[in-house]
Amino acid sequence: MKSTVCGNARLSVAPMMDWTDRHCRYLHRLMTAEALLYTEMVTAPALVRGGAVHLLEYNPEEHPVALQLGGSDPVELARAARLGAEAGYDEINLNCGCPSDRVQSGTFGAILMRTPELVADCCKAMRDAVQTEVTVKCRIGVDDQDPERVLPDFIETVAAAGVTRFQIHARKAWLQGLSPKENRDIPPLDYDLVKRMKRAFPHLHMSVNGGVESLDEAEEFLNAGFDGVMVGRAAYHRPWDILGEADARLFGAAPGANTPEDIARAMLPYTEAHLTSGGKLHQVTRHMLGLFAGRPGARLWRRVLSEGASRPGAGPELIEEALAQVEQGQAA
Repeated sequence: MKSTVCGNARLSVAPMMDWTDRHCRYLHRLMTAEALLYTEMVTAPALVRGGAVHLLEYNPEEHPVALQLGGSDPVELARAARLGAEAGYDEINLNCGCPSDRVQSGTFGAILMRTPELVADCCKAMRDAVQTEVTVKCRIGVDDQDPERVLPDFIETVAAAGVTRFQIHARKAWLQGLSPKENRDIPPLDYDLVKRMKRAFPHLHMSVNGGVESLDEAEEFLNAGFDGVMVGRAAYHRPWDILGEADARLFGAAPGANTPEDIARAMLPYTEAHLTSGGKLHQVTRHMLGLFAGRPGARLWRRVLSEGASRPGAGPELIEEALAQVEQGQAA
């Protein structure tokens, strides 16, 4: 199946639990028209058994946007994929990388690295159910597995089910003895192994994920032969640094005229609409805290939003107040 978002996957923002919700993605889309955005992981049981289709809601402005699913039952994942395709997502992604306890208890996430045949069955069922492209995000291995042996076997087995795009987190997932937070830094990243996988499977589209901190690093990976780079925490905590120049530097688009101040102002009507529909201000502004990271006034910006967003009656004017503080700090 021909992908419609391969080009956009040159840079993507990783799916991150509790972070990349629809408000976060809308903010990110204001900074980049090109990069591929991912939802938080949505579990297939929640959609199919729990009827939680509200988890699929998104703003049309977010396109291109991919839905990441969690699960391990082929029939259930096929139904969930169908719901995602009907909702209009540009890609359906299977999570084979998350190491948290709650996904292990559901027998999905990184634990699926142990059962590539099951992953292949899941992907085939999803591909049979939808026309939308099905992709896989995985680790290089888990626990005591030998990534040098496990990863190529995993890729070969899953690719045989028709998957042609992989996002590979270059760190082994440690499911026993380390917390997910500790697993962010331990064990070390193995980019060289992922590079070897790209050379071993040149026909597959591969994005590298894990520890990418800047557009300079992203360009280095692309120049090294990767098809794409997926950025996680850096894109969340310093969104302007990663996304503000991405279209010009990585996609060859004309440089944008936007600034972080422009982005903050562009969020005002969106925030007003969210409040009018019954939402809370902090649900939006919590994703905006890093907008001025590393710039004059950043601390005042964070303080105003953090301290005021949960107060009764708080509205878009708080964003304007915080922006005024930033501009005063820049002028000082």
